[in-house]
Amino acid sequence: MLEGNRVSRISVRGFAVASATAVTAVGSVVGVASGSVAQNNDAEPTAADATLLADIPSGQQAQVQSATLTQQADAQAIAADASAKKDAEETARKAAAETAIAKKAAAEKAAAEKAAAEKAAKERAEAKAAASRDAARDSSSFPVQSSYTVAQIQAMARQMVPASQFQCFSNIVNHESSWNMHAVNASSGAYGLFQALPASKMSTAGADWRTNPATQIKWGLGYMNGRYGSPCQAWTFWQANHYY
Repeated sequence: MLEGNRVSRISVRGFAVASATAVTAVGSVVGVASGSVAQNNDAEPTAADATLLADIPSGQQAQVQSATLTQQADAQAIAADASAKKDAEETARKAAAETAIAKKAAAEKAAAEKAAAEKAAKERAEAKAAASRDAARDSSSFPVQSSYTVAQIQAMARQMVPASQFQCFSNIVNHESSWNMHAVNASSGAYGLFQALPASKMSTAGADWRTNPATQIKWGLGYMNGRYGSPCQAWTFWQANHYY
């Protein structure tokens, strides 16, 4: 009877020690997963603990071992979940940063395009307003002559074309007629400073379009403003296409 009690006490004590050993081993795994350094004697049971575990009936040993493996698996799963969560947070942070950069770039591009469009619209409005003021000086504003030199025609143009647009205006006239108000294209019949086709188009600026360079200038300026927005925009088109 006494011997039986002694075995029972040993078995119970062994089960308790084995359980404590399992908990200690799990604690070691968790510690490693969290970055702490575990001591060797915490991760492995001692010889005495192994002896006590041997005193436990085989059925109870299996339970202790199963519980230990389950706890180890749980600890590993927790560590894996923490690592996965950290990776997911880092991925989300990078994605958010990339999205913010893309949005900023898109906003800056839209702002630049808007500013450019507003500037172009302002220039067109200013050119039209200036053309409207200057074009009011029709052929009657200049003395009628039987002939005109290139210098005289250019002087008229300088008085009718906004200063900021004159060079572009002059470039087109240079290419179209070399400032010859009677220039004719032998193949098409285009006529005048701007090689209007048909030439009669210029009658909208005045009936004397054949003899008065001021009338031709008025028509040419109105054409450039109406079709392209300004002489400089017309010149840009001309450079790309060699006509306007």
